[in-house]
Amino acid sequence: MADEPSQRTRQIIGRIFGLGCLLLVAGCATTSGPDPLQPMNRRFYAFNSDADRLLMSPVARMYKTVTPKPLRASLTNFFHNVAYPDVIVNDFLQGRIGQGAGDIGRFVVNSTLGLLGLFDVATPLGLKAHVEDAGLTLGRWGVGRGPYLVLPFVGPDTLRNTPSVVMGIFTNVLYYVGNSAFTVPLTVFDVINARANASRSLRYMRENAVDQYVFTRDAYLQHRSYLQDGGHLPLKAVEEMMFPPGPALVPRDPPPLADPAPVVRPVVTIPRRAPVAIRPPAPAG
Repeated sequence: MADEPSQRTRQIIGRIFGLGCLLLVAGCATTSGPDPLQPMNRRFYAFNSDADRLLMSPVARMYKTVTPKPLRASLTNFFHNVAYPDVIVNDFLQGRIGQGAGDIGRFVVNSTLGLLGLFDVATPLGLKAHVEDAGLTLGRWGVGRGPYLVLPFVGPDTLRNTPSVVMGIFTNVLYYVGNSAFTVPLTVFDVINARANASRSLRYMRENAVDQYVFTRDAYLQHRSYLQDGGHLPLKAVEEMMFPPGPALVPRDPPPLADPAPVVRPVVTIPRRAPVAIRPPAPAG
């Protein structure tokens, strides 16, 4: 038992060192386009799609069948609440002191009056939810986004956002419960519940996207840009949606002006009328 704390400390130090290497690469890497790792990403995307089709999709359908919608909504609130300290920590790391204080109030209210977060009673009180993570914090302080990534069992990501995966573990309340018989089933339920909530979006994508990989990538990157800009879609993203990238339009020289065609004026012919004989008036009497 005495070796457990030291082993856990070594694991934490190793993860922090790994994150430091990732950040160093993110700060120094230059990319030619939004997806320089596309061949590798497509392989991982295919792997995730197969795993979802064979395992997660059937489990999510069964979960939605046996779990009433109000209960699913309460579980969603609970899992959001236990993970909300990650938002609070990143609020302060970004220097958003007022927002951080408000998010502390939201977490406390939902954890107490909301029965451990099963009910969202903070939003009606004016304590709205925010979305912050380590990737958004690094972006706020000028770290480049880095290349787009698809991680096995995780999904779409960027190099800058990879620390969020680890940081989200250490800022989750369930990590500090210490009872794996309690936390492991809850973590599994969290994954299944999140997959069930995403069923409609995934079905829409599979039914309408010509290239599912490109659709997922573009939607994810636009969403991250939206969050990075504080909930306001950047002008560049708007332009990309209105004018999707394609072959460059090369202005051509205007065709030479031809001689103007002669103006043909219509000839108006006035028909002649037969002369009318005017008779003098008859003499009176």
